[in-house]
Amino acid sequence: MNASPDERARRADPASEEPARGVRDELLRPEAYAPLVASGAVELVETHISWVFLLERDVFKVKKPVNLGFLDFRSTEQRREACEAEVTLNRRLAPDVYLGVVPIRRGEGGAARVGGSGAVVDWAVHMKRLDDGCRADRLLAAGRLTPDRIDTVAKAVAAFHAGCRADAATARFGAPSMIEQNLEENFAQTEESLEDYVPRAEADDLRRWQRSFVREHEASLATRTAAGRVRDGHGDLRLEHVFFERDRVTVLDCIEFNERFRFADVCADIAFLSMDLAGHGRVDLAERLLAAYAREADDFDLYAVVDFYESYRAFVRGKIAAMLARDADASESARRRARAEARRHFLLALSASRRPLLSPAVVAVGGFIGSGKSTIAERIGAEMGAPVVDADRTRKAMLGIEATRPVHERAWSGAYDPSFTESVYAEVLRRAGVVLDSGRPVVIDASFRSAEMRRAARELSTRHGAPFRFVECRASADVCRARLAERERGRSVSDGRVAIFDDFCARFEAVVELAPQEHVVIDTSRPIGQSLDALRRRLDTWPEGLDG
Repeated sequence: MNASPDERARRADPASEEPARGVRDELLRPEAYAPLVASGAVELVETHISWVFLLERDVFKVKKPVNLGFLDFRSTEQRREACEAEVTLNRRLAPDVYLGVVPIRRGEGGAARVGGSGAVVDWAVHMKRLDDGCRADRLLAAGRLTPDRIDTVAKAVAAFHAGCRADAATARFGAPSMIEQNLEENFAQTEESLEDYVPRAEADDLRRWQRSFVREHEASLATRTAAGRVRDGHGDLRLEHVFFERDRVTVLDCIEFNERFRFADVCADIAFLSMDLAGHGRVDLAERLLAAYAREADDFDLYAVVDFYESYRAFVRGKIAAMLARDADASESARRRARAEARRHFLLALSASRRPLLSPAVVAVGGFIGSGKSTIAERIGAEMGAPVVDADRTRKAMLGIEATRPVHERAWSGAYDPSFTESVYAEVLRRAGVVLDSGRPVVIDASFRSAEMRRAARELSTRHGAPFRFVECRASADVCRARLAERERGRSVSDGRVAIFDDFCARFEAVVELAPQEHVVIDTSRPIGQSLDALRRRLDTWPEGLDG
């Protein structure tokens, strides 16, 4: 029989529990840190597994002597090992923040202190203290977590995931059986608390939906595992762990105590952060994050599983908050905040199973090379909260090369051979279909130079019962050539260039097959604001109210 969270929280080694709690109180004294670091007032922040002591420039984190089932910190040695793992793993995303592991000693005077001499009674992670004003949740509350910053986070996380360990050992944790094990553990550990926060019928619906999702999507989960998407990631990627230091993103506090929670689909990582944004009422930023990450990681297939992982992550947050709410050693204010957080996250887990929040739609953006279609596609995607699937990046991914690596071959040959281009468009539409299946709109960025290419995109929208718009970008030949010449002086995803412009234009088939309401023409030689105003009047698929 599974023990309750209260019972598990009390399962501490009697030989280490009281000394550890005594250490907690003694480390609230500023003199406990001299001469290692200077300290004024010491602030204590308590989580379900740690005591975090905040000094002016430093942070010391001490593990609680608890056994919660999924972690066991009862012995001093177990806590030391956890501290060392925390430093090693977190240096991947915060190399300058995690300074090391330091002993907590009891000196001649009998008081516990960090460093110095005397018998070791515990261990602490020593960190540099970052400016809380640069923390993502604080920036969000202040209205300063901008879309550009969301894009920066997406790029940083995609780059991190690209370098994360991915092998047979990590892949095992992407198996449906392992995911089901995690679910059942969550359900067992909230058996006595879940209905304190949501009605029994809704609790049953939530458990039923998460279980059925794994069974019904075994093929998608297996495909992602085979593609190397299950990696040694972060495991606790939430807003309060993300900091913006000048032009760099620093992420703290990955899961160090249990590989089962860190070895997971990369979508489970990014979904934690998108869930957190949605939980703060910013679905628009959550969708922006997913769209930016999908592009940077070349992972549009995440849309097949992201709603499940958002629900899963919200449930875990609710579970942890419920544990803290029942912790008799926590302060009443901490328990009160935890109760509110538990309810919010359990409701969020339930809402994630009730997609769609957005209306599916297909907006295909095409035109001559140099006509500004990619710029327009990105702006449409940002305003619709929709991912942009573009042919240029898809082609490079299919070739196995970097997105900005030029492929300058003779027109209509090699990477641009008609048969390969046909394969590229098929993959673009497949990716767009995955997005539509999730109940979201999608923007497709490609030249769509033939009626057949445009017809295929329209058929995709018809199969999904979604409205279709083809946005044709136009500009004079001189403007297009000038843009192409400018592009050739830098790095670009597109391989369009002046040398092939005339031939491309000669092969572009005029748009005559679409109904007038489906065909939107814009002149991109005008200021971008005017183009967007024109689009807003014609695209009646814009979702509204995403930020509330």
